[in-house]
Amino acid sequence: MKILVTPTSLSRSPEASAMRRLRDAGAEVVINPHGRPLTPAELSVLLTDVDGVVAGLDHYTAEIIADAPRLKVISRYGVGTDRVDLEAARAAGVAVANAPGANSRSVAELTVGLMFAVARRIPMLDAAVADGGWPRADGIELGGRRLGVIGLGAIGRQVARAAAGLGMEVHGCDPAMGERQIRDLGIFPGSLDDVCARADVLTLHVPLTEGTRHLLDARRLGLLPEGAIVVNTARGGLLDEQAAWRALEAGRLHGVAVDAYESEPPKASPLVGHPRVVATPHSGAHTAEAVTRMADTSVENLLALLQGRPCDHRVV
Repeated sequence: MKILVTPTSLSRSPEASAMRRLRDAGAEVVINPHGRPLTPAELSVLLTDVDGVVAGLDHYTAEIIADAPRLKVISRYGVGTDRVDLEAARAAGVAVANAPGANSRSVAELTVGLMFAVARRIPMLDAAVADGGWPRADGIELGGRRLGVIGLGAIGRQVARAAAGLGMEVHGCDPAMGERQIRDLGIFPGSLDDVCARADVLTLHVPLTEGTRHLLDARRLGLLPEGAIVVNTARGGLLDEQAAWRALEAGRLHGVAVDAYESEPPKASPLVGHPRVVATPHSGAHTAEAVTRMADTSVENLLALLQGRPCDHRVV
C-alpha cells in the first residue's frame, strides 16, 4: 500500500514512531515535500496512486476525491473534518476518520495563554522593551471577569475549568447539551446571544459548518460588553474578521487573539498587525505531546480501516 502523509509536523519528523509504524506495516510512505498545506493541484498529483492519506490542513474537495481512484481512507490528523467533503467521500466509498481529543489540552492551553496575552498586552510590551522602550500598558485582570465559552466539547470544557481556577465566572452554550448538563460542569447556561452579552472574554470552540460561518458577526460582536476580549483558536471563518477589525477601530474591544483565519496564511486579514491583536500561526495543536497523540491516533485509524479492523473514530 502507498500512503501520503501531509501534516507539516510529521513531514519534519520522518523517524517519529507513527511514521515507523507505517513503514513496519509495509507501506510506501510519501511525505509532503512542500512544508505547508498543499494546494489543490499539488494534492491531486500526490493522491493519484495512493491508498490512504494522513491528512493535515489540506482541502479534500469532491473533485480531488474523484481524481484519486485508488484512495480508500482519509485519516485526519486532528479532530476537524470541515476540510473534507464528507458526502463526496461517502459517495466514492472513501472512509474518513479523525483524532478527537488528541490535541484538546494543547489547544486549551494556547487559548488560556492568548487570553492573558491580550489582557496584559504581553507581545506588544515585549516588542517595545526589545526596541529600547519602557512603556506603561493598560492591562486588565482576568480574575473576577466573566468568560463565555461557545462550544463545550473537550477543548471548551478544559478552557472552562482553567478559567474557573483563575476566579472567572464561566458562561457557556452548546447545542448538543441541555441546560442541566451545562450546569453540572459548573457553567452558567444560556443561548448564544445571552453568552455573548455576558462575556468579558469570549472564546470559540465549535466546528466550521455553513451554519457556524461568521457565527461571531457584527451583530453578536455588538452584544459583547464594552472592552471585551475575543479569542478564536478553533476554525477560521467562525469570526467575521472585518467586523472584528471594525469593532477594534471603534474602541469597543480591548483586543482579539486569533490562531485560525478565514484564509491561511492570513495575508489579507485586517486583524494581523493590528496593535490590539495577538496573532499566532494556527499553532494550537503544535506541542510535542499533541503531535505524538495525533500522529499515533491518525495512523492507527488509517491502518485499521485499510486492514479491515474496527475503527472507533470513523466519521464516514
